[in-house]
Amino acid sequence: MNIRIAVYVAVAAIALISIAVALNETAYSDNKKIRVAFFPNVGHVVPIVGMEKEIFAQGLGNDTKIETKLFDSGPQVIESLFSKSIDIAYVGPVPAINGFLKSEKEIKILAGAASGGASFIVHPNSNINSVEDFAGKKIATPQIGNTQDVSLRHYISENGLKSIDKGGSVVVLNIANPDIHTLFVKGEIDAAWVPEPWATILVEEQGGKRLFFEEQLWQNQEFASVVLVARSDYVKNNPEIIQAWLDSHVKTVNQINSNSKETVIIFNQFMEDTLGQSLPESIVEQSLSNIEITSDPIADSIYTFAERANSLGYLGRNGYDISEIFYNFTVNSK
Repeated sequence: MNIRIAVYVAVAAIALISIAVALNETAYSDNKKIRVAFFPNVGHVVPIVGMEKEIFAQGLGNDTKIETKLFDSGPQVIESLFSKSIDIAYVGPVPAINGFLKSEKEIKILAGAASGGASFIVHPNSNINSVEDFAGKKIATPQIGNTQDVSLRHYISENGLKSIDKGGSVVVLNIANPDIHTLFVKGEIDAAWVPEPWATILVEEQGGKRLFFEEQLWQNQEFASVVLVARSDYVKNNPEIIQAWLDSHVKTVNQINSNSKETVIIFNQFMEDTLGQSLPESIVEQSLSNIEITSDPIADSIYTFAERANSLGYLGRNGYDISEIFYNFTVNSK
């Protein structure tokens, strides 16, 4: 437990440093630089492996400088895109949707990066066996309005329940993943809807019961959990850089899917080099097996997330239109 907490306290510290640097930079970007944001977690293994194996560097060539910035939440990434202190980013679908709408269509999705990788984990001392047992229970998600929060609130609504803040009986706690882990250890929450590797950590190290994988609730057992987004102005001004990035992105996806054991080693080395701590290889391996790494943005799931977020009041009062959320850019499959 101490290792896990230390790792993610370090994540938070790095994220704060990244934000400070990003917001104090001038809004400068030319055809010799691309600034990319991602999270130091398993779901963002594409940018991690692509950077560590220099797939992106080789694809872009020596004339283009790559700057990376680490964050720990989607809204922080979107704000940095707004301020033009980053150019492209890997984020969850709901922050991507909010970014598109709030930027008046200036932040768009270029590709997918991951599908699935979230689960509903029940505390070993809780008597939750199905959604019928949710009433009166404390259930945590990482952040209000994030992808897991939207999924949880939609799920309870579909099953005739409401959260306490909406006049219902389900206590929904929106707290950071490390704090969810702490409360789970203390037995102060009944369950959590969390992404990897947290889901696997709660199961393997704390005896949690995985009631279901989120993809089991989706058509075709898939949904976008991480997507690649970009500022439209950067894409228009730097089409060759973006095409090279997308080609390298697909190569990295293929690399990961062909070399799972090497991916575990690369990810943990990145964690060690960046945060000073790594995760047990078994946790990383299991977490990766619960995620589909893909360049497909799974468009239908993006539209579904928008419908769900809107029904929850997360997209404002004036309706929404995400018909142009996908940037029409060619992605080579080889």
